[in-house]
Amino acid sequence: MSDTIERLKCLIIGSGPAGYTAAIYAARADMQPVIYTGMEPGGQLTTTTEVDNFPGYPEGIDGPTMMVQLQQQAERFGTEVRIGMVTEVNFSTEEGGIHRITVDGDKQIEAQSVIISTGASAKYLGLPSEQRLRGGGVSACAVCDGFFYKGQDVAIVGGGDTAAEEATYLAKICKKVTMLVRKDYMKASKAMQHRVTSTPNIDLRYNTEIDEVLGENVVEGLRMVNNQTGEKEEIEITGLFIAIGHKPNTDIFKGQVDMDDTGYIITKGKSTHTNIPGVFASGDVQDKEYRQAVTAAGTGCMAALDAERYLAEVGAIEEVSTQTNW
Repeated sequence: MSDTIERLKCLIIGSGPAGYTAAIYAARADMQPVIYTGMEPGGQLTTTTEVDNFPGYPEGIDGPTMMVQLQQQAERFGTEVRIGMVTEVNFSTEEGGIHRITVDGDKQIEAQSVIISTGASAKYLGLPSEQRLRGGGVSACAVCDGFFYKGQDVAIVGGGDTAAEEATYLAKICKKVTMLVRKDYMKASKAMQHRVTSTPNIDLRYNTEIDEVLGENVVEGLRMVNNQTGEKEEIEITGLFIAIGHKPNTDIFKGQVDMDDTGYIITKGKSTHTNIPGVFASGDVQDKEYRQAVTAAGTGCMAALDAERYLAEVGAIEEVSTQTNW
């Protein structure tokens, strides 16, 4: 382990829309932010082919290009973007305290403010055909990608409130929505279940799972199996939406940062403040309701402004990126 520690005003953990937006605002405020990208530089948008609903792109843009441009914008103002994974944190609970972070199990960093933007990962079924066709018709966000399947036949997997909400959303723009629920009941609320069952172009299939996603480069169909009878059936679809939940990437913060029972970080009121002074959370890591790039970017801005005000209140580190003994 390294015997020296780098000292920073502002450390940003995660490199999605929230992290890069936080970096843009923090850099412009002369907070000299450093970003560690994590295992997936650019976040979930790097697995999205087209982004049509982010303001400022009238012709749309593909996700990876958008994230490269956000990185370039952050770097233009002085953000240092580093490839690396934060593996351990030791947050101070004192106002104005110094937070200690370990990167890649070795490098030690001290930071007076930390912005957590590690996002949330969509849960997938794990089928090889599903993974192969991610970005080719398999999506985990109907609100993000449903527009591309307007007037077409699609399918959605899941039985909770999110699946029910996304199924009814898709039903408004798609010709037919086949909804697969692996149990003989839905976990969604009664109100959401009623919305599904009262929507005529939703074909609700209980006790049904995916056997295979059909298609070489794009989704062309679906082979379903009834898990009670073993009977298989194939249907033609162009889009498959997986709505079985998300997992916030918060494991390394457990026991220090307050979270809800599903692992999402709890922030105070309308701010990005966590229960730890000087530690802020933005993006999907603290938002299980919207999970959109634009809302993530908005909370990234908020986190940087909150961090700037916090540093002004407690007094910023005079010497940034100095080396000191642990």
